[in-house]
Amino acid sequence: MSRTILTLNAGSSSIKFALYDMATEGSRRQLSHGEVEGIGSEPHFIAKDAAGATLTEHHWPAGAKLDHEALLTPLLAWITAHLGEESLAAVGHRVVHGGERWDRPVRLTPAVIADLTRLTPLAPLHQPHNLAAVQAVARLRPRLPQVACFDTAFHHDMAPTVSRLALPRKFADEGMRRYGFHGLSYEYIAGQLREQAPALAAGRVIAAHLGNGASLCAMHDGCSVDTTMGFTALDGLMMGTRCGNLDPGAVLYLLQQHGLNASEVEHVLYNESGLLGVSGISNDMRTLLNSSDPHAYEAIDLFVFRIAREIGALASSLGGLDGLVFSAGIGEHSAPIRAAVCARLIWLGIECDGDANARNAAVISTPSSRVQVRVIPTDEEAMIATHTMNLLYSVPA
Repeated sequence: MSRTILTLNAGSSSIKFALYDMATEGSRRQLSHGEVEGIGSEPHFIAKDAAGATLTEHHWPAGAKLDHEALLTPLLAWITAHLGEESLAAVGHRVVHGGERWDRPVRLTPAVIADLTRLTPLAPLHQPHNLAAVQAVARLRPRLPQVACFDTAFHHDMAPTVSRLALPRKFADEGMRRYGFHGLSYEYIAGQLREQAPALAAGRVIAAHLGNGASLCAMHDGCSVDTTMGFTALDGLMMGTRCGNLDPGAVLYLLQQHGLNASEVEHVLYNESGLLGVSGISNDMRTLLNSSDPHAYEAIDLFVFRIAREIGALASSLGGLDGLVFSAGIGEHSAPIRAAVCARLIWLGIECDGDANARNAAVISTPSSRVQVRVIPTDEEAMIATHTMNLLYSVPA
């Protein structure tokens, strides 16, 4: 029986994928990875091997109006040709929101898909695209098993004090609570910590997933205790285009004083705010770091300030701090941002080693630092592949 898993992470502008060979029990080997990018503008499909060499590439005309099915058709055709006699065992999907019910990976059926579709208002930028890929694969390969892996699942068991919103109880009864996101990333980081630094993994650690979407997770013994994202992926840290934590009165002001409707406010908060909104230049941290525009500096300073402030809050949730882990695009690659965050956290006992940080070393704190600071590249696709295979073969997650 085939033990090759395809993972899909479908968004509004791209579909990222990876192929994993899970033939050896308890192990995974990436065969290839790539993405369909530029959806809605100039679609481009590229696949690379595990070493990064290009295996195939395809361009569509600019302005091509293609849905997920049209874009996944050449990907699945290429996979069939690439694998030869070996066929896919299953497809594992990143699904951002699992709500209160789905706290672990699940085999996708029409009933499950319908239930997940009802959660779309909780993750309007992600859920529709995640499920569009599921529906497309179901039409193209109806007999191929599909599994959903949820970004909310890792945080599902946070204490009620952490997950509750201070709203009338009738709203809590319909599922309004703090869910948390980036769970697949945090689960992977927790697993890597157990391998790299078991003693630290058993302690109080804050993981910083810093990319275009950004959040923090407070973990004790590898379990989520608190996190910055809440009811939606809009909460918490300032992000590339999302505002993060915001006074609800500011939303009322936009509605009442500027006459915006709910959809227009949603667009402002999700698509026009964050680094892009404050800088007026870009949502890309690399662009801002290379800019001499004072608004770029303001955006960077606010980004760092909000991260440091929330780390202080999560340290309170943990009752102290033993470790800090940087991950995702900015966290893994931006030494200036890591240094600036650490500089604001000297009061916690963090001492950053400048040379180690500049090298993107695995440990960037000094030997005398009371808090160990690490850099761990995340791999959500690897978690999806592992969960998918475990579910197919009934191995406990």
